[in-house]
Amino acid sequence: MAELLYRLGTFSARRAWSVIIAWVIIFALAGGAFAIGFKGLVSSFDVPGTASGDVISKLEDKLPDFAGASGVVLFTTENGSALTNDQKSQISALVDDGKDLPDVTDVIDPFDAEQQRADQAAEVADGRTQIEDGITQLDDGQKQLDAGREQLEAGKAQLEAGIKQAQAAGAPAAQTAPLEAQLAALKTQVTALDDQQDTVDAGREDLADATTQLELGEELLGLAAGIRQVSDDGSTALVNVSFDKPRLELSAETKEGVIEHFESEPIDGVEVGFSTDIAQGVPQIFGVGEAVGLVFAGVVLLVLLGSLLAAAIPILTALVGVGIGVLSVMSFSGVVQMASVTPVLGVMLGLAVGIDYSLFIINRHRKQLLQGAEVRESIGLANGTAGNAVVFAGMTVIVALVALNVTGVPFLGLMGTAGAVCVAVAVLIAITLTPALLGLMGERIIGKRSRAASVTAAAKAKPVRQMSTVRAVVTAVLAVAVLLVIAIPSLSMRLGLPDGSTEPEESSSYLAFSVTEEEFGAGATGPLLVTATLPDGLDDDEVLEQQALIARTVADVEHVTAVAPIAVSDDSRLTAFQVIPEGGPNSASTEQLVRDLRTLPSIGSGITLGVAGQAAINIDISEGLSDVLPTYLALVVGLSLLIMILVFRSLLVPLIATGGFVLSLFATYGATVAVFQWGWFADLIGLHSTGPILSFLPVILVGILFGLAMDYQLFLASGMREAYVHGSTAKMAVVEGFHAGRAVVTAAALIMISVFGGFIFSESAMIRSVGFGLAIGVLFDAFIVRMLLMPALMLLLGRSAWWLPRWLDRLLPNVDVEGAALERRHHAVAPTETPEPVTAPSR
Repeated sequence: MAELLYRLGTFSARRAWSVIIAWVIIFALAGGAFAIGFKGLVSSFDVPGTASGDVISKLEDKLPDFAGASGVVLFTTENGSALTNDQKSQISALVDDGKDLPDVTDVIDPFDAEQQRADQAAEVADGRTQIEDGITQLDDGQKQLDAGREQLEAGKAQLEAGIKQAQAAGAPAAQTAPLEAQLAALKTQVTALDDQQDTVDAGREDLADATTQLELGEELLGLAAGIRQVSDDGSTALVNVSFDKPRLELSAETKEGVIEHFESEPIDGVEVGFSTDIAQGVPQIFGVGEAVGLVFAGVVLLVLLGSLLAAAIPILTALVGVGIGVLSVMSFSGVVQMASVTPVLGVMLGLAVGIDYSLFIINRHRKQLLQGAEVRESIGLANGTAGNAVVFAGMTVIVALVALNVTGVPFLGLMGTAGAVCVAVAVLIAITLTPALLGLMGERIIGKRSRAASVTAAAKAKPVRQMSTVRAVVTAVLAVAVLLVIAIPSLSMRLGLPDGSTEPEESSSYLAFSVTEEEFGAGATGPLLVTATLPDGLDDDEVLEQQALIARTVADVEHVTAVAPIAVSDDSRLTAFQVIPEGGPNSASTEQLVRDLRTLPSIGSGITLGVAGQAAINIDISEGLSDVLPTYLALVVGLSLLIMILVFRSLLVPLIATGGFVLSLFATYGATVAVFQWGWFADLIGLHSTGPILSFLPVILVGILFGLAMDYQLFLASGMREAYVHGSTAKMAVVEGFHAGRAVVTAAALIMISVFGGFIFSESAMIRSVGFGLAIGVLFDAFIVRMLLMPALMLLLGRSAWWLPRWLDRLLPNVDVEGAALERRHHAVAPTETPEPVTAPSR
């Protein structure tokens, strides 16, 4: 590999314009592919096989109108006064026209909904009055029946007594016949009274049934009292918009159409807001914060390389690589659903590794030129040595990112693949375009001032000294202790997805969320959709009884504010309810409520519940990603051990490298929780709202930080191994390798921190947390683990750090990452080079 890269480097330097033109053509092709293939990004996420997904599948089959996405449009007066009749009319007109928008199935007029609610309450009251009147009428009829029956029974008794006396006295039948006729007439009247009694009894049964139904309806209205579309003070109205497509299939054009429609006719004195289901769009890929981070990276390059031309090359090549990588990835958005954060991750990684990888090659080339090497030979050798390490380092990052596909989460795997593409392009750019630009610049890559500074620095170079054993022990203990303390908050990490509270304060999504929370309660910002499977063969009255039973059971669960039935399938087998929790969609109480509802025992005759809705979906996604984290972490740790054993031909060095990575990873989790969940130092980065940690952030951090950690480990420890192989003592090899690589690794780490840190000030809450996690992770790993903990432990281990069983040494291939064999074949450095002074180890 080193020899191949050497030839590639010399070719690129010799045919510089051909290489540059080739990359310009590739850039143009990527731009053309983007123009043809880009179909937009989605702002939603999904994890297959979740409980909420099963509920949505049932809804698609039996209640399709409730299976699609939904959102809320909020209208609120600017001065807090009640909406006027004219304002209400204008809102209703927008609602009516909105029903014809593409992919929209229904738009609910809040004033009609409130009127229907009031009418239902009035109907219940009227029904109660009618039942009471009916009971009164039946009671009066019963009294009349009882009085008539009493009279008839008395007359009947008299006639029967008279007939009996007449027959006892021997009266003929002709004499008793009139009495018997009268008695028969009385019995007929008694029968008529019995019929009337049956009618009264049937009426009572009907009234009893009506009373039962009325009470059930009254109970359901009471349980749904907390669900409102217009605030109590009349200042705010919520318009519910339903779509015919699931949220992942809902196009940006559809959501933009809804926003444009409801903003098309401004209403005097009324503000309009949209829930994140409608208004959460694609975050800005590159903004002011990112530009500032890039400028800071340029300053670091200028300080390290001492030349404006040299400092410009890594930034230029990184920008070219990012452009090609991101445009190529986004051109496939019409084939696969691509999350909005995917290209941003590509920009982050492409810039960071693109600058660093080019820097490593340029730094090696400059050192060789300062030692008297010929330009093209130096470029080839730098490409075959530092470039070889760049390829290997890039491969570790790529493998870690591609391994995200094993999580089984489609959008996460796609993010990893997109990031891997951008890293791969950055590697290719570094080993081809960088040598080409270096070839064009020739000796100008080093100015006179840099040459003079180099001579002065060589003359004043002080002997490197070995760290004492006591200092090494103290350094290792303090480094581990600091990382463990910072990691403590990670024990309370909660995962979730952003809601409206994390949107920019001036956005319509934040307006909708904050006003809805204030006027309708926190639960109204994230209602749940609960379904119940009913027994077969129920009539309408029995369905109502079951709905009341279910609503009553759900209302008794802790953290439920209100519950209301909203639909029943045509076959009466599936019914749906809207449930308003006490807390918002990202609150701990709502998360517990979802779990409690799903674990409820069967209701009545085997009725089972399902829970969906945006809050439940977010919880499912977070739990799904949390479940795959241990598996992915184990995979990455195992991969880390194998790669390090292969590179360094040692068992303990890989253990140190991997253990340090795990420590820095959990410290990163802890710092992220402290800032984004607990709110520590949130004001410093302009974070106005805290909440759960972005659900896929822990997994993303594992993959990316692992790759970057191995980069720094590679550039530091490989120099130590090289020194050890060439005869230095084990402890002096650590000192020499660290001394040789610390400057470039420090610069590389600062560049990555500045690039990632620029994204902390993004408008998107998702991008903020990703940028912060990567920046702080690089800070911990590069400066605490790689530059303090790792050298200290290797000094303490001495020769045992490089121990490897002989049988394993024979099995492993020889991976010459630093290209030592190449250097022996190609002598780019003048033979008069003066070695750096080294002192004996201190005791």
